[in-house]
Amino acid sequence: MNTFDAQRRRLLQYGFIGLSAFFGNTLLPNPIQAASLSLASLGELLPPDPNGVRLPAGFTSRIVAQSGQTLFGYRWHAAPDGGAIFATAEGGWIYVSNSEIDNKTGGVGALRFSRQGEIIDAYSILSHTNRNCAGGQTPWQTWLSCEEIEKGRVWECDPFGQKAAQMRNALGLFRHEAVAVDTQRKQLYLTEDESDGCLYRYTAHALDAAGNPDLNTGVLEVAEVIDGSIGEVRWHPLPDPLATTTPTRKQIAHCTRFNGGEGIWYHQDVVYFATKGDDRVWAYHVRYRHLMIIYNAALFLRPVLTGVDNITGNAAGELLVTEDKGNMQIVALTVDKIAPVLQVIGHDNSEITGPAFSPDGSRLYFSSQRGKTGLAEDGVIFEITGPF
Repeated sequence: MNTFDAQRRRLLQYGFIGLSAFFGNTLLPNPIQAASLSLASLGELLPPDPNGVRLPAGFTSRIVAQSGQTLFGYRWHAAPDGGAIFATAEGGWIYVSNSEIDNKTGGVGALRFSRQGEIIDAYSILSHTNRNCAGGQTPWQTWLSCEEIEKGRVWECDPFGQKAAQMRNALGLFRHEAVAVDTQRKQLYLTEDESDGCLYRYTAHALDAAGNPDLNTGVLEVAEVIDGSIGEVRWHPLPDPLATTTPTRKQIAHCTRFNGGEGIWYHQDVVYFATKGDDRVWAYHVRYRHLMIIYNAALFLRPVLTGVDNITGNAAGELLVTEDKGNMQIVALTVDKIAPVLQVIGHDNSEITGPAFSPDGSRLYFSSQRGKTGLAEDGVIFEITGPF
């Protein structure tokens, strides 16, 4: 075992200990309900099913929405990207999905499922925005949808469709990708999709009556890794989060650059995030303020995982990383193994986005953003059911 692999195993072993009620983009009502089978032990992928999905034995796929399809009066959006699941009071769940389209035609759509998994409604929770790429789920049951444009904003959306979406400019104006919430410290971590992008942290000035952070007023900071690309992290307050004259990533001279920030996920004191420009997955230990690399495709002769993109996790705390092109896989990154969980065949010019588990952990949702044709108007939302 080389030094890198030993470090990766130690970090993953520390970060994956135990079971948290908050994992990935899912809030479990009862963590004991979730399966404990390791994703790396699900077995080899079988030939593609009728929907073109290669799955392990015992799993099935279903297409639940396609771009241009009208569901309950809502025309399902083009270029589906980041997504999340929210439990409903009736025992069902809602899957929200961003639309990564320009010219103020983007936004967020929602699919509502009954407790039996039937689609019972579809609707918009945000419209007339630009390139809504990824985002993040909050513990207070909202969806933070991120605009991936210069001076892009974060929009806080109500997945239940009852409240109007709100701009959260205190989270900065830059080419946003994704957000993760540190549930212990009530802080938010944000990635930036630029080749010289940064890692950001937001701390609210105050909490509301329910103990949730105020996203309208707080401090936005940028990370500096003191000794280079890994090691101790120092945080610097940004003088101008609104980037009035200078982009946020250029306001602090000593901030550390990350090559194309993508998905981000928090689990038990560790913030995991991916960078597509160098095919790496990083882990920042919040308590010890230490950053390290836990996956680097360049170290493998034939890497299983390339084109790293969105990140989520299962109930055991294992990482699932989606691929932008690559082999169009969702790959499990665990202590013992790096292995594909599924693969979509015939969608070579697309990317896998928006992975999220149902509240009981038995169903995984994700998108092929551009489907078989590679065109934004041909996106597909899949549901995978099985013994995760």
